[in-house]
Amino acid sequence: MNEIYLNVCLKASKIVTTKYSTSFSIGILLLDKEIRDHIYSIYGFVRLADEIVDSFHSYNQEYLLDKFESDTYEAIKNGISLNPILNSFQRTVNEYDLDHKHIDAFFQSMRMDLLKTSYNEENFENYIYGSAQVVGLMCLRIYVNGDKNLYDELRPHAISLGSAFQKVNFIRDLKDDMVDLGRSYFPNVEINNLDEKTKKQIEDDIQNDFDDALIGISKLPINARYGVYTAYLYYQVLLKKIKSVNSGSLMKKRIRVNNFHKLLLLPKAKFNILINRL
Repeated sequence: MNEIYLNVCLKASKIVTTKYSTSFSIGILLLDKEIRDHIYSIYGFVRLADEIVDSFHSYNQEYLLDKFESDTYEAIKNGISLNPILNSFQRTVNEYDLDHKHIDAFFQSMRMDLLKTSYNEENFENYIYGSAQVVGLMCLRIYVNGDKNLYDELRPHAISLGSAFQKVNFIRDLKDDMVDLGRSYFPNVEINNLDEKTKKQIEDDIQNDFDDALIGISKLPINARYGVYTAYLYYQVLLKKIKSVNSGSLMKKRIRVNNFHKLLLLPKAKFNILINRL
């Protein structure tokens, strides 16, 4: 592939990532250079699909998502795309032989955002699998660099990490999801009347996911561990802030971690790794 065009595509994926998420951008920046572009490529791809279902309300979202899906598979098949984000993504998919079933599951969850406004237990688990867990599994393939035994060992922990990240996003974004998008993800929970007992049950469930995820993070290759662990610490801080407010506050404001606090996580993550606490 033309090197200039590939570099343009990789920069496009990086721009999408950095513009939409400072937290993930910091984590990716801490990955070793040889894998960094591939994670940008995955996140750029995921972000475009998210935008279709979350933001493009004045357009035919179903058509746009269908077209994006067909363009994705055409790019993977042909090994090239004139869509820079898809060109970056297909390169990663083909180079690391990412499982197409994970891509299928991702699009299935994105389609659920167009069709469903509330979830039962089964739909909730299916949504989290396709929207977050498979993304973690795609990244894991890159982190282990084709080591199937290590991938199989770390797979359940990567699933837990994706689940924790997504559930934190859900509880952080309760107000935006309900008011702006009309969505309620947590099953059997009346969001407008969320009580402290239910909030704590959700938080405990998330913490269990984090505890399991940390086992896997500690076994990641060192070229990936620093970045993933930093993202883990960021979401732990976010969960701590969520725990510190009452249930009613979650429907009034979006919980945030300021950029200065995010930067303070970098030396903490490095210190924990260097003294073998991780």
